[in-house]
Amino acid sequence: MEYAKLGNSRIEVSKLCVGCMSFGKPSEDFHLWTLDEAATESMVKKALDLGITFFDTANCYAHGTSEEYLGRALKNLSVARDKVVLASKVYFNEGHLSAEAIAREIDGTLSRLGTDYLDLYIIHRFDKDTPPEETMEALHKLVVAGKVRALGASAMYGYQFAKLQSVAAHNHWTKFVSMQNHYNLLYREDERELIPICKESNVALTLYSPLAAGRLCRAEWTSESERSRTDKVARAKYDGTEETDKQIVARVAELAAQKGCTMTQISLAWHFAKGITSTLIGATKETYFEDAAGAFSVKLSAEDITYLEEPYLPHKVVGAL
Repeated sequence: MEYAKLGNSRIEVSKLCVGCMSFGKPSEDFHLWTLDEAATESMVKKALDLGITFFDTANCYAHGTSEEYLGRALKNLSVARDKVVLASKVYFNEGHLSAEAIAREIDGTLSRLGTDYLDLYIIHRFDKDTPPEETMEALHKLVVAGKVRALGASAMYGYQFAKLQSVAAHNHWTKFVSMQNHYNLLYREDERELIPICKESNVALTLYSPLAAGRLCRAEWTSESERSRTDKVARAKYDGTEETDKQIVARVAELAAQKGCTMTQISLAWHFAKGITSTLIGATKETYFEDAAGAFSVKLSAEDITYLEEPYLPHKVVGAL
């Protein structure tokens, strides 16, 4: 495993992060493919055995049961709190990013995780209905109170992120140290503005959906897995551009065959070659973590990267509100 500093913070994270949307009680109005408590604990143990110490969840994942399952798994495995980096999110809740909502939701998250602080608290989206001053002051108060060590943001337009950072700087409040954005070989729209803005100020990129919900780890566009059959969100993200994006998938498969590695490893190696700090792996099987960890042994040349990127065509923005 490899590790890196989380932007301008003192927090060190593993360059693979456990995406905990895979954990929690299945439901029709969230996801049907999530893992139960026993399976969650096995997945957490496997991640830790591989040196993965960064875990990312959210208050809305599986209606809060993702946080509960993760917290209990770490307790059952007797994991010292300072040996893991825990991140969670706020936005998809009543009041979005109002001061009242942030104060309420952080306490719920800490209770469900069974901890008295978060290493990283992430705003899940930009809130157009709450003044940025109100949001940034409320987040800053959490840092001052010791409930949160650092702040992150996720999935928004570059100008929105810049506005929030500017408000924090102007008022001497805590700024964001990370951006969790939607980024992979099939979706690169953030290369236009958001990613350059982050890199300019050393904001860590901790991307989500690195394998495009499985489409970058197999030659076939879909599979017979429970997730592939029932994940409506993933279909909405990727199936509209299936015909053009299949060209990229084919090149990933071709390069993997040439290098004697998996498509997952090629896709993740591309991320690290692009300067990503950490990438979320939303695994439902232990072998997926093992596969992902093998990416650090794969090196891509400049020619390889050009070959993988060449067929890309502009996509509709997905994620930012």
